[in-house]
Amino acid sequence: MNATPMSAKEDLADVDRVLAGDVNAFEGIVLRWQRPLVNMAWRYCRDRGRAEEMAQEALVRAWRGLAQWRREASFSTWLFALAANVFRTELKRFPTETLPLEDAPEPSGPASQHNTLATKMSHEVVRSAVLALPRRYREPVVLFYFHEMDMEAAARTMGLPEGTMKARLSRGRALLRRRFPNLETEHAAMELAGKEA
Repeated sequence: MNATPMSAKEDLADVDRVLAGDVNAFEGIVLRWQRPLVNMAWRYCRDRGRAEEMAQEALVRAWRGLAQWRREASFSTWLFALAANVFRTELKRFPTETLPLEDAPEPSGPASQHNTLATKMSHEVVRSAVLALPRRYREPVVLFYFHEMDMEAAARTMGLPEGTMKARLSRGRALLRRRFPNLETEHAAMELAGKEA
């Protein structure tokens, strides 16, 4: 998720105020970024309560480390990179249970009278499959597709060169296509059916 020019200015102003001693200015940062951080954390763990705790921990770490932001990148890029590290560390300490990619069920074609439910179930299967990817491929897919970061922002968040990010994203997509050869066709058909309904 990219910061708008306005939120970037607000972030800078709030950080400067916090560093000058106005601790209440951090509230603006929390109000702008808490929801995106919870959404990002949820993509990592798929548990709403845990995602809220992980996002809270990321904000606490950001609070403690504000002076370490070197302003070479936007505040949001720094914050999401910090959050990604917090989320990875949390998942190492308390891993989520995931199936191996080979064991994830392939989505079946939806019944026409259940398009909404079928679409939701297919999305859940895709998310489960993404979470079953090896971490080096899962994180690029999560950041690029689910968190809607552009390639440059996702690469900065992961601390990778853009070329490495592209390669990992491509490999993650290839693994998903190999495991679910009909997934793209079914997803396109469901989206078309949803538009016609």
